[in-house]
Amino acid sequence: MSNYLEFEKPLAELEAKIGELREFSTDNVDFSSDIKKLEKKSEKLKKEIFTNLSRWQRTQLARHADRPYTLDFIDLIFTDWFEVHGDRNFRDDPALVCGFARFDGEPCCVIGHQKGRNTKQKVHRNFGMPNPEGYRKALRVMQMAEQFGLPIFTFVDTPGAFPGIGAEERGQAEAIARNLREMATLKVPVIVTVTGEGGSGGALAIAVGNRVLMMEYAVYAVISPEGCAAILWNDGAKGPQAAEALKLTARDVESLGCVIDDVVPEPLGGAHSDHKTVASSLKDYLKKHLTELSELSGEELVEQRYQRFRAMSRLEE
Repeated sequence: MSNYLEFEKPLAELEAKIGELREFSTDNVDFSSDIKKLEKKSEKLKKEIFTNLSRWQRTQLARHADRPYTLDFIDLIFTDWFEVHGDRNFRDDPALVCGFARFDGEPCCVIGHQKGRNTKQKVHRNFGMPNPEGYRKALRVMQMAEQFGLPIFTFVDTPGAFPGIGAEERGQAEAIARNLREMATLKVPVIVTVTGEGGSGGALAIAVGNRVLMMEYAVYAVISPEGCAAILWNDGAKGPQAAEALKLTARDVESLGCVIDDVVPEPLGGAHSDHKTVASSLKDYLKKHLTELSELSGEELVEQRYQRFRAMSRLEE
């Protein structure tokens, strides 16, 4: 791992020392006892850091450049991936990947936001912020999945829908609203996983599901902390303060009781530290929820989805 966050710097220094000792170890010079001591110290420090994270630090973890993205999960969880491109109206949108695969040998539909790790990838994927054509492509693929009776898995990881002039001209709000309406009526199981950032309507446009899961260090909110700070205090630099007010972490969202169904645990150090372990854990959760939903009829799936979103509203006198 090469990308360390500010609060991980003490850990980075220890791991660098461990790496140096391993490099200089030879048959004649044995540093194994020193390495073991430093590894124990590193593990203890990691526990101290990751058991006392602030909401802002968890937000930073959700945005970590090494965090697994949709294509990583597809590679580790699914087989026979076949990507579908274009919305048959304007163009393809690389910020949303959509297609078909097999989950435990059974065909399914997979849709998710895709960010980039280096500058070229980030620009190509538009930093994971879809345009209207992305949401229209996703809807096209979801309707194909419904036609063939295939379950739908979506992976949410976006700061939000792209707010550019071109996106607004091509109907960004309409594309998101249409997805919300059409997803509510799909007669196949829809399982949503918030893997990183769940930002505003840009996230919700592929998150109307029968089951909604969140990774342990993911965040889910109506707006990004920086956007919230810019509106409330006219100062985007107050993001850490806004993150505390938004209560956007997995445990915060779980405490609401009706927004998500499960929090998927991550390895100590976050999902970016061990892609395979977190993918294996997530696969077990997806399998469990798909088994439960497979027992419902199409009409029951629609009703269950409708009732879960109605339950999110509360009226007080």
